[in-house]
Amino acid sequence: MSKRILVVDDSMYMRTLIKDALSNEGYEIVGEAPNGETAIDLAMELKPDLITLDNILPDMIGTDILRVLMDEGLPSKVIMVSAVGQQSVINEGIELGASDYIVKPFTADDLVDVVRKHIG
Repeated sequence: MSKRILVVDDSMYMRTLIKDALSNEGYEIVGEAPNGETAIDLAMELKPDLITLDNILPDMIGTDILRVLMDEGLPSKVIMVSAVGQQSVINEGIELGASDYIVKPFTADDLVDVVRKHIG
């Protein structure tokens, strides 16, 4: 069975890039969310193996979403994906439970390598 992934980003373009890169490697994209509220609902409902989580969304900050998911005990791995590459923000994401942090822009290969590292 292929690993299941939820893609969270407010940019449809970025969601498509992530989906295409990961589907081409055999991962199953089980859902996508353009905002934090939808992301939390889908994460709790679908319980994916991994979530790619943008840090800047229209309604919430990614680290706040991460905090909710961790408080709920969701077993999914979370990879933060953001244009915000400040070390303090990266550290906060990792401290809150993110498995990794990718700074935009990135290549499809970079993304696939990080995903493989965490869910095979």
